[in-house]
Amino acid sequence: MVPEAPPSLTRLSLNQQTIKQWSLPELADGCATAGVPGVGLWRAPVQEYGPERAARLVRDAGLSVTSLCRGGFLTATDPAARAAALDDNRAAVDEAATLGTDTLVLVSGGLPDGDRDLAGARERIADALGELAPYAAERGVRLAVEPLHPMYAADRCVVSTLAQALDLAERFPADRMGVVVDTYHLWWDDSVAEQIARAGRGGRIAAFQVADWVTPLPEGVLLGRGQLGDGCVDLRWFRERIDEAGYGGPIEVEIFNPGLWARDGAELLAEIAERFREHVL
Repeated sequence: MVPEAPPSLTRLSLNQQTIKQWSLPELADGCATAGVPGVGLWRAPVQEYGPERAARLVRDAGLSVTSLCRGGFLTATDPAARAAALDDNRAAVDEAATLGTDTLVLVSGGLPDGDRDLAGARERIADALGELAPYAAERGVRLAVEPLHPMYAADRCVVSTLAQALDLAERFPADRMGVVVDTYHLWWDDSVAEQIARAGRGGRIAAFQVADWVTPLPEGVLLGRGQLGDGCVDLRWFRERIDEAGYGGPIEVEIFNPGLWARDGAELLAEIAERFREHVL
């Protein structure tokens, strides 16, 4: 069982990809040993281990699952591809419900090959969300639209700003649709404070994730997230805006970085906890 977390770590959640070198049992044991109370899980390793087994493993370790990544990729124009995406997202909802998390993170999807219609792609996302939201609500799962850095707009996510994510989410009841605030993706946006406040007023903040932006990006934009405090993001400023907006939930450390994946997991988690105290709280 996880020991009682020190006051400084009660909101800390470790996203599974941050210490990717750990198996799911190692993740549960490592977080429990370190007093980290929450984990954010990813579908592929959960599917490999088995959702029911994974849920039991995490529960027996005394941990909570703060989110499941990821659903989404809802921009297809081909009817068969669209139907397959909706089926996959329903499966993701079921997995989230099995794990006991109420938050399924959605990466909305990029432009289909040959398509240049960003507005049309976003409308297809809205249509798909309209189909998925009732299914998720019946299972106690809230869909969380995550805006990604604009460098991902073509191939991964046409939702690039928190304002765009909220424009989608606000078409649905707040208990069915929220947004993800991720410092790595949003640090550059000069309207982000206003949009965080907007999200808070509407009760839309479903998840808060932190990572730093370092230059030059060590492995490109996908795998270039920096350890907390190594880059140019004012992480504490984000946390203060999030708190002011009324969100008091978990703060998930989500870092994709091969350099970190090559390190000893327990040593890295101890460093993350220290950086969390120093740069986020």
